[in-house]
Amino acid sequence: MGIAKVGIVGSGVMGTGIAEVAAKAGHDVVLRSRQQDTADAFVSRLEKSLAKQVEREKLDSAEMTAVLGRVVATDHLGDLLESDIVVECIVEDLDLKREMFAELDDLMDERAILVSNTSTFPIVELATRTARPDRVCGMHFFNPAPVMKLVEVVRPVTASDETIGAVIAFAEGCGKSPVEVEDRAGFIVNRLLFGYFGDAVRMLENGMASAEDIDTAMQKGCNYPMGPFALMDLIGLDVVVGVFDALHAEYGESRFACHPRLRRLNTAGHLGRKTGKGFFDYT
Repeated sequence: MGIAKVGIVGSGVMGTGIAEVAAKAGHDVVLRSRQQDTADAFVSRLEKSLAKQVEREKLDSAEMTAVLGRVVATDHLGDLLESDIVVECIVEDLDLKREMFAELDDLMDERAILVSNTSTFPIVELATRTARPDRVCGMHFFNPAPVMKLVEVVRPVTASDETIGAVIAFAEGCGKSPVEVEDRAGFIVNRLLFGYFGDAVRMLENGMASAEDIDTAMQKGCNYPMGPFALMDLIGLDVVVGVFDALHAEYGESRFACHPRLRRLNTAGHLGRKTGKGFFDYT
């Protein structure tokens, strides 16, 4: 199962980051957005990102030109037809993902591998919406995808060894460090991380320390690149609430019960960096 051409569905932060990773690794990439103007905006952002890397001497101008030449952005799902693998990066909504996988299954050649970048949902829910459950798995990149080395390769009970091997090889070829994990909500990182997030919010609500001081303590005391509140704001509090709910539904553990403060911020539309306000104010 050689992978040469990569299709990506979704032009958000993760989709665009994965597109950059794949193109820099030498793959031809077709990124599909719902509208052509957002597809064009992705190409513009990619060009600016690569130009900054040239300025910092992390990339030369010839490499930048080559990377841009390997990328096509479109609003037409049919343009993914020749892809060897399609990475789904749409909104974290299980019903929408099910619909997308059914649509991709109808469209793509039977040899194509379909993967989801979900950080939350069981992959088997997507695999069973296709006629190729053996060629469906999870491939969870971390944000920002061009920087973060980890990829969780999620094996549903339906996936073949050949599929998992091909996806692991693809991740390694992109310069990532893949780990294989069973198809359970949260996988490795989020199952551990969200218990930590929950403890941080409870600590804040109990008045033990401010969000700023909790973040500083974890940065300076544990050498974390950022504290829990800054990280939740970066992820997006709507996504954080969704992951908490999925983890609680899967495991039934009280540590995964979403704290009311998170729900209130989400209801208010204070979702973190993307809205300018979350636990911290970015305006």
